[in-house]
Amino acid sequence: MKSRFVIVAAALLVSLGGNAQKDQIKAAEKALKNGNSAEAISVLTQAESSLSAATDAEKAQYYFVKGNAHMDLANKKTELPKNLELAAKAYQQVVAVEKTSGKAKYTAQAQSSIADIKNQLINVAVDSGNAKDYKTASKLLYQSYELDKSDVEKLYYAGNYALNGEDYDTALKYYEECKNLNYSGEGIGYYAKNAVNDQEEFFGSTAASKADRDSKVKLKLYSNPRDEKIPSKKGEILKNIALILVQQGKINEAKQALSEARAANPDDTAIAMTEANIYLELNDFNMYKKIVTEILEKNPNDADLLYNLGVIASKTNAADAEAYYKKAIQIKPDYINAYLNLAILKLDADKKIIEEMNKLGTSEKDNKRYEVLKKQRNDMFNSALPYLEKALELDPKNEEVGTTLINVYGALEMTDKKKALKAKMGK
Repeated sequence: MKSRFVIVAAALLVSLGGNAQKDQIKAAEKALKNGNSAEAISVLTQAESSLSAATDAEKAQYYFVKGNAHMDLANKKTELPKNLELAAKAYQQVVAVEKTSGKAKYTAQAQSSIADIKNQLINVAVDSGNAKDYKTASKLLYQSYELDKSDVEKLYYAGNYALNGEDYDTALKYYEECKNLNYSGEGIGYYAKNAVNDQEEFFGSTAASKADRDSKVKLKLYSNPRDEKIPSKKGEILKNIALILVQQGKINEAKQALSEARAANPDDTAIAMTEANIYLELNDFNMYKKIVTEILEKNPNDADLLYNLGVIASKTNAADAEAYYKKAIQIKPDYINAYLNLAILKLDADKKIIEEMNKLGTSEKDNKRYEVLKKQRNDMFNSALPYLEKALELDPKNEEVGTTLINVYGALEMTDKKKALKAKMGK
């Protein structure tokens, strides 16, 4: 008799507990309806300890109300990132519970809210990034990625923000996840002009984005549809991984990471160039030149590669550097940096010539040597002159080039040109 009484009493306690929990959820719903989200969350927190005894339907309702309460606070801009995150977690619980139970009373609304939260997280992340709060921007984008693991692009940009914020461990973690997922970001971007403001807008890079764009063009809401190829980000990801490893002093790991990447993608120029740039960072000019030369065999008309080889050669061999710069200019006639570096190569001997001239005396022998050096100096200035003039033509507001050219005109006694350029530059 006694044991039966205990069993009945226990059943009664469970029943009372369930009713109390229902009452708490209803109280939370009422508080939320009256605009008091904080009170709703407080009531739900009190009910959380007994949630394990609730039915699946009650659990789904509990998490749905909790999500709505946090979402309401987020919409009121109250601790926006925190409440967006808590709302998203609650809605995910709704989906998980109803998937297990097989009853989807709140799932559609929860999924719609999750999509809305994702967009809000992205918007707040962009604003945070623009304000140079890179740590927050990175965290929010990663949260948006966790809501939709198919959108790996957000993981990539979360890594970029972490890198900008010098949070190297987090950046490395995100980039390595991108690498393990074989993310490239390569695709087609879909654009069109808004008929209202005539501004071009980016619709996205998915099939759904293209369909949306094309539909709005058909309706004459947009015009001038344009597709643009989005290049692969693999090289950039691998470069950043390697640069972080270098920054952390893990040189061998950085080299190994890029070596493996090149072996797996032998025709990917971006990855090869990334490896070359790492050796450039390490001042290993021989390896840099070796890799870039291999790339040039496949891409002989890459002006940037030729220019970079010129920069490396200028440290040891001026003749080779000049040849590389001239090749770059043949391919890209407006390559201003190549013209500037050619001028610098030509003017490099000036300091040495001046030092020798200043040491000369007044003897006949010294006077003859002075004339020889003076001619060498004039020849040097004349050889640099066309490159400086071309550089200034390409960039008329470049003060440094203008000042150097004025000095060269002066040294060559080209008085009229010197006066005209000084007047033009307001000197």
